[in-house]
Amino acid sequence: MTTSPHHLAQARAADSERRRARVLKALDQLAVNDEEITVSAVARAARVHRSFIHRHSDLHAAVLARAGEPPPGATTGTQASRRSLLADVANLTARNGRLTAHITRLERRLSEALGQAAWEASGLGAPADVDTLTRRVEELEQQILDLRAELAERDDDLAAARTANRELMAQINTPHVG
Repeated sequence: MTTSPHHLAQARAADSERRRARVLKALDQLAVNDEEITVSAVARAARVHRSFIHRHSDLHAAVLARAGEPPPGATTGTQASRRSLLADVANLTARNGRLTAHITRLERRLSEALGQAAWEASGLGAPADVDTLTRRVEELEQQILDLRAELAERDDDLAAARTANRELMAQINTPHVG
């Protein structure tokens, strides 16, 4: 038995039509049963591959249009569409990421502030009024130099007084001949 290319093309077209009919029937059935309508759900119900629906733009458009419709019996304006809910999820996920980054920055700043406060409270950190303390240190160093100079002067005076005292004692203790 030989099959001509014409017969193969007819068989392929018939198979494609049967699959298209199953997709449309599955789409209607999912809508009636108020089940979630996605390309994957329709393909699974119709027993076809998802790529079959994607390759046929009219079937793909029908699935997307039906997915965007409110469920049967729903009042207009009270139901959110799947697309709207997905957009909300995406926006909330992005906001969550921004808030997480903001919290991380605030935690880092708080940690630095608490660390600085602990460092200063321990006495290990530099005091806030460094300039005032630096001037006071310079004043005290100058006072020390002045006191050392005064002490050296007094040491010289004391040494001179001791020398004079020794000389006087030597004179007093020397016998006079006379």
